[in-house]
Amino acid sequence: MLSARDEAIKRRSLNRNRGGGSPPTAAAGHVVGSRPRSAPLRVAVLAPIAWRVPPRHYGPWELFASLLTEGLVERGVDVTLFATADSITRARLVGTLPTGYAEDPGVDAKVSEALHIAAVFERAHEFDLIHNSFDFLPLSFSRLVETPVVTTIHGFSSERIVPVYERYNDVGHYVAISDSDRHERLEYAATVHHGIEMRTFALGGGEGGYLLFFGRIHPDKGTVEAIKVADRAGLPLVIAGIVQDAEYFDRLVAPRIDGRRVQYLGPVGSERRNEVLGGAVALLHLIDFEEPFGFSVVEAMACGTPVITYARGSMPEIVSEGENGFTVASVEEAVAAVGASGLLDRRAVRASVERRFDAGRMVDEYLALYVSIVR
Repeated sequence: MLSARDEAIKRRSLNRNRGGGSPPTAAAGHVVGSRPRSAPLRVAVLAPIAWRVPPRHYGPWELFASLLTEGLVERGVDVTLFATADSITRARLVGTLPTGYAEDPGVDAKVSEALHIAAVFERAHEFDLIHNSFDFLPLSFSRLVETPVVTTIHGFSSERIVPVYERYNDVGHYVAISDSDRHERLEYAATVHHGIEMRTFALGGGEGGYLLFFGRIHPDKGTVEAIKVADRAGLPLVIAGIVQDAEYFDRLVAPRIDGRRVQYLGPVGSERRNEVLGGAVALLHLIDFEEPFGFSVVEAMACGTPVITYARGSMPEIVSEGENGFTVASVEEAVAAVGASGLLDRRAVRASVERRFDAGRMVDEYLALYVSIVR
């Protein structure tokens, strides 16, 4: 018996070859499925438009879209990136918004997103495959086009969005970014862990002598817990990231910032990333939610910096106990792990992620998935 996904693929194949073997046209001048075997694969990457691609500082989904796009271009794929107009890419760029709506408060986010998503689906006939890195909304277009859609699910903001994914289970080609983030009611084409450009991260020696919090300042990310651990461990804490919850920051974080024991750098871009990550004794990632992945965790390890984290979400898939960090269950255990982190070989910490979380591996896995879908 065929699965729902296989039935959908079969229906698409029948539709394309109906009428004496001649595939139907999706638009004037283009025949779906007509690409010669020797021609480059044509892929549309639909990125979010909250931030530029790649982001100037914060923007994990935009970072993913950039790494994927540039890696596909390197492999000879004909890529069109749908993103903000100020994005930087070697692919063909379709900019539907001058700059990210998170960077321009005068922009209506919903209006911009609607026009952005429509832009790629109105041109779906030009592509062999659309890669949706936007979230659930583009799925509502997926049955209206012949072009298959791969959707990377970057996590679930709420259980309330799951019914959308369920409705398009048979055509979604869903990719989880960690095994822990697979939802029991959904079908998945693959799990593909994110990767980073390992060559852009330098091994650091932890010479700064501080503990580091690196990420958005929000209760989910455990900024206050990081302050507590650093205080009890007797080490200064450096905080780097955007303020996502202003009330939390003003009430619980800002009063502890003194520039000496607790220092706040603000968002840190690529120009200072190696210095900040590599100078830390350890990264404190004491999350209070099921983290789907966590770029900062892998980036810290790429700089040789061990990670101390709660065993939530994907963390046990990334952190190898006693090799590149420690999973803990309390502030007290985190304090104890600070001392143990100083004994780890920082070269071994980097080596533990060099292949597993390199962007090249990620791109190769996605490309293999594309080929299996369009062949």
